Amino acid sequence: MIRLFIADDHPVVRAGLRHLVEQDPDMIVAGEAASGCNLLDILTRTIADVVLLDVSMPGMSFIETLKHLRDEHPSVKILVLSVHPEDQFAVRALRAGASGYVTKDHSATELLDAVRRVFRGGRYVSDTLAERLASFVDPRFEGMPHERLSDREFEVLRSLGTGLSVKEAADELHLSPKTVSTYRARLLEKMGLSGTADIVRYVASHGLIQQPEMAASFA
Repeated sequence: MIRLFIADDHPVVRAGLRHLVEQDPDMIVAGEAASGCNLLDILTRTIADVVLLDVSMPGMSFIETLKHLRDEHPSVKILVLSVHPEDQFAVRALRAGASGYVTKDHSATELLDAVRRVFRGGRYVSDTLAERLASFVDPRFEGMPHERLSDREFEVLRSLGTGLSVKEAADELHLSPKTVSTYRARLLEKMGLSGTADIVRYVASHGLIQQPEMAASFA
């Protein structure tokens, strides 16, 4: 029996996923959470085999949540589920400890197959993502500018890209304004951008802004 934990801040999405899991005789829902902090707290007293982790939840970033899960619950497998396309977050998620990445336009069958695969110790990636992962071993591959950033720099990029000030981004990321300013300077240099206006335009044009996610149908 696979004990699946659902971490998503949308009640409708959680309800849909719970209904889906309840139709499968080999799975049960071990618990639910609406934020990374909530998830980590509940897992201290709940046994789960696989966590289905949404990318966009309030509070702690999903990368930070992933790293805490990896360090504090190493036996738990993590399958990331998101509306964000694979080329934006999947590689970073896999590097941080996820066992797979599924977009919310996958069918119910594909999602459950992905859960089973990571439960058995495997990885779940689409053919497109597999090709992209393979390209990283090619010394000629440069990737997108934001892929050159560290995880913290990437988080600061996304926060500033929504139009937040340095102080507001610092509050959101639980960092000091000085630290955010340092990361801002680094990412500007790495990406060849000149200022905040460039950051906002880049984030918007590459779909990196955290938008409210639609409920998944899993038809």
